Amino acid sequence: MSLFPKQIKLSESKDRLFISWNDNTNQVITLLKLRKLCPCATCLAEKENQSPTYIPLYSENQIKISSINQVGSYAITIVWQDGHNTGIYEFPYLRMIADKME
Repeated sequence: MSLFPKQIKLSESKDRLFISWNDNTNQVITLLKLRKLCPCATCLAEKENQSPTYIPLYSENQIKISSINQVGSYAITIVWQDGHNTGIYEFPYLRMIADKME
């Protein structure tokens, strides 16, 4: 069975992403976690250039979502309020980071 979300929506407080999967699993991911784990090349390169003890700080507009768009049948892309929009969050990646401890 191919894994895909039946529903993706922001929480009422707009600080979490709720995902309901086709295997009847429900998960929640904080927007801070989504931004910290952005899979785009720019963010990955930035993380590689930091020391292991680096703790990123995000402004409010960096962890607020302007829109969520589906990419084909395998992923979503998020447009953050600061304009960042190059991360493609594939469904298996979303599932994995939802399970990963912060």
